[in-house]
Amino acid sequence: MKISVITATWNCAATLGDCLDAVTRQTHTNREHVVIDGASFDGTVELLQARRSQLAVLVSEPDRGIYDALNKGIACASGDVVGFLHADDVYAGPDVLAHVAQAFADPTVCAVYGDLQYVRKDNLEQVVRHWQSSPFTRARLQRGWMPPHPTLYVRREWYQRVGGFDTRYRIAADYFSILSLFAQPDFKAVYLPEVLVKMRLGGASNRSLKNIIQKSREDLDALQRSGVGGVGALVWKNVSKLGQFL
Repeated sequence: MKISVITATWNCAATLGDCLDAVTRQTHTNREHVVIDGASFDGTVELLQARRSQLAVLVSEPDRGIYDALNKGIACASGDVVGFLHADDVYAGPDVLAHVAQAFADPTVCAVYGDLQYVRKDNLEQVVRHWQSSPFTRARLQRGWMPPHPTLYVRREWYQRVGGFDTRYRIAADYFSILSLFAQPDFKAVYLPEVLVKMRLGGASNRSLKNIIQKSREDLDALQRSGVGGVGALVWKNVSKLGQFL
């Protein structure tokens, strides 16, 4: 089971080393790390070049945002399974990909996901928010449920079916992708009840009130376009996050 880990970067030299280290420490060796850089100018490219031997693919060129970069990564990937580890994120331990691969040993499994911890930028051990997910059901999906995207691993053929990420969305392309995948009648997903990824606070979706409003508009559009739900699902999606801070 070959796993492709895709990382999109842009001016993130301060945290990228932790991300690269997290991949190289994985005990599952049948993997490849694909890095798509958006023509960084802060030392990111130099760092990547210095560690080029760790990377199966390295592309550095202007892009149209993170989802365009992730689509490039999917196109370059050769693994049976695709997942994403952003430049600010790290794996929770060295056996994450091994556990993911074990779940995919069942050929009927289309996706695997787990729990996510949001941590402080300057302290990966200080948890600010704990996203404990749950087993997938279509009823939950219609109530605004979604798996933590940074923990989601999907068979590459499924991204080819749905066409990757819709770059018309600035913030919610990952949510629309999840809805498009999980709404398929034959899509089987497995939940691993363990923390897979630690994510530094400061993502684009919650960076400002303007971004929160934009994300809500895009989420609603994604729900309606996919036929999964509407305003009610959006409300439940946001309300359900409150418990993650307790």
